[in-house]
Amino acid sequence: MAEEKIKVLVVDDSLVIRQIICETLKYDDTIEVVGTAEDPFEARALIKKLNPDIITLDVEMPKMDGIAFLKNLMRLRPMPVIMISTLTTKGADVTLEALEIGAIDFIAKPSVDVLVDNQESFKDVLIAKIKSAVIVEQRNFVISQSRSASSNQNVLSFPGCKHANHLIAIGASTGGTEAIKTILTRLPSNSPAIVITQHIPKSFSARFAKRMDMCCQVTVEEATHGQKIKVGHVYIAPGGKHLTVSEKGGALFCQLNNEALVNRHRPAVDVLFSSLTPFADNVQAILLTGMGKDGADGMLKLKQLGANTIIQDQQSSLIWGMPGSAYKINAQVSQCSINDMASNILKFAADKVQSPLVALNSK
Repeated sequence: MAEEKIKVLVVDDSLVIRQIICETLKYDDTIEVVGTAEDPFEARALIKKLNPDIITLDVEMPKMDGIAFLKNLMRLRPMPVIMISTLTTKGADVTLEALEIGAIDFIAKPSVDVLVDNQESFKDVLIAKIKSAVIVEQRNFVISQSRSASSNQNVLSFPGCKHANHLIAIGASTGGTEAIKTILTRLPSNSPAIVITQHIPKSFSARFAKRMDMCCQVTVEEATHGQKIKVGHVYIAPGGKHLTVSEKGGALFCQLNNEALVNRHRPAVDVLFSSLTPFADNVQAILLTGMGKDGADGMLKLKQLGANTIIQDQQSSLIWGMPGSAYKINAQVSQCSINDMASNILKFAADKVQSPLVALNSK
């Protein structure tokens, strides 16, 4: 018996964009576009008629905007949705809101000439996102009680680190923006410093940092080159640049570079993790939800050098690709639910006994 195809409904007010997405998905014979809609009202009728597995949804449409439609969809008929986003400030804000509501992922809206000039990149990314999104269990894209509860939990108390320069390094991809929010909103203002590589476009990272800063006690900002890393601060890698950490004169600093893509990403988690090996015994490395394997190899090296390494468990991950890849090579010291991640991080930071080498270097 032939394997059932992934049924996709394309929702976009632009005929050209609908045609581009349809033509792009023809390249994979496991995917079938079962219908197209130019507005949410038409989409609602087609969902009932065609029962698609996944929807691609424009963030800005007439009659009813994508956010209003998505809210209704998640309440009445939760299903995987990939947002088609413009790479603008407004597009970034709307897309990040869509991820908060329950969208699985997003992709930049293709230009009219994408089928000629940049077909391979758009095609490969869109097909990969659809195949990953369709395997996510339904519980992960409902506006669930666990997600609401995690965002409303009290900020944790923290007595402080036992030694200087204790650093938390987080890597994430698909589903990561909400997973990161779950962690950061529970951290107090004296939390250990945190550096984050989230796979995100250039025009989105600053908006993501700003949104996090508005709802957290810790100070969240987009990392800049040469910036000193401070307690109670969170530094998010800018889209399009690798983030690394260097140590000088007893202090840690953010470093940015434009070097080649690693694991098809820039920023890449493996690049961040690899930069931490000189002071690994004073590091906690965290891998959250995301497709692919970025970060797994770097996490293993850090574990071997004495870092505390934690992966998000499969049950709470939107996509257990990156944490699962780390699990396969035993790169984790432990794994836990996203709702327990903040408390585990702080407990380790408070309880960790200072090594003689760190104590000597801090004098």
